[in-house]
Amino acid sequence: MKQSASRWLAAALVLLGAASYGMLSPFIKMAYERGFSGVQVSASQITMGTVILWLLVLTNPKAWANPFRQSWIKLSLVGIFGLALTTFFYNIALSELDASLAIVLLFQFTWITILMDCLHGRKWPKPQQLVAVGLVVAGTLLAVNLFDARMTDVSPLGVAFGLLSACTYSLFLFAAGKVETTLHPVMKSAVMLTAALPVLYAINPPHTIFGADTGSLLLWGALLGLLGSVLPTVLFNIGIPKIGSSLAAMLASMELPVAVTGAFFILGERVVPAQWAGMALILLGIVVSEAKLPASDNRADDG
Repeated sequence: MKQSASRWLAAALVLLGAASYGMLSPFIKMAYERGFSGVQVSASQITMGTVILWLLVLTNPKAWANPFRQSWIKLSLVGIFGLALTTFFYNIALSELDASLAIVLLFQFTWITILMDCLHGRKWPKPQQLVAVGLVVAGTLLAVNLFDARMTDVSPLGVAFGLLSACTYSLFLFAAGKVETTLHPVMKSAVMLTAALPVLYAINPPHTIFGADTGSLLLWGALLGLLGSVLPTVLFNIGIPKIGSSLAAMLASMELPVAVTGAFFILGERVVPAQWAGMALILLGIVVSEAKLPASDNRADDG
C-alpha cells in the first residue's frame, strides 16, 4: 500500500510539473504583447529560474550538499542536452514553422521516450503503452487544431529542429531518473539549470536582459522561470525516478491541454470542439498508459 501510494504521489508530482510547464505558453504570449522579444524572454526565464533554485538551496539546509562529490558531470550533461538544447531547438522550430506544427513535432517525445526506455531495457513496449501513444498523438493533432491550420511552405529546417527538440526533451525525461545521486531534488535541479546557462548565453547573450525596462523583464523572467524551469524540473526530478520515464512521458503530455485551456481562460483564445476532443484523448491516453500494471511494477520500469 505504501509503495502504491508513493507511486501515485510521484505520478501526481510529474503531472503537476507538466501542468506548470503547460501554463508557460499563455504567459509567454503576454510577455510578447508587452513588447519583449523571444531572446529576452528566454534569457530572463532561464536566468531567473536558476537564481530562484539557488535561493531555495541556500534557504533550505536539507537541500545543501557539495554537488562536486556527486554525479555533477552527468547532471550537467542532462541540463545541457535535455534543457538548454530543447529550448534552443524548439525556438528555431517556432521561428520556421506555424506554432501548431512545431508543437506537434515536439510532442513526438511521447513515443521517443518510450522507445528509449525499451531499447535501454531491451524489452518490447507493453500493449497499453502502444495504445496510449496512439491516443496521445491523435489527441495532440486535434488539440492543436492541425487539420484546420494552414501548413504552407513548410520549412525542412523547422521540421528538423522540431524533431530534434522532441529528441532532447525525451532525453531529459529519460535521463532525469537514471542519474544515481543522493542530492536533494532542488540541488539536483539547480546543478542542471546552472550547466544549461552557458549554452543558453552563447545563444541568447545575457546583455539582452538589460535595457530600458529591465525591472519589468526580470519580473516576467521570475514568473516564467518559476513555471517553466523551477517547478517542472524539481517535480520531475522527484517523480520520474519513482515512476519511470515511459509513464512520465505520458503524464508530460498534459502540458498541451493545460496550455490550450490556459490560452482559453487567460488570453480569451477560441477553442473549437475538436480541440476539446483532442484534450480528452490525451487524458484517456494517460489513463490507458497506467492500466493493468503488475503489482511488481511499483518502481520505475526503466531499471
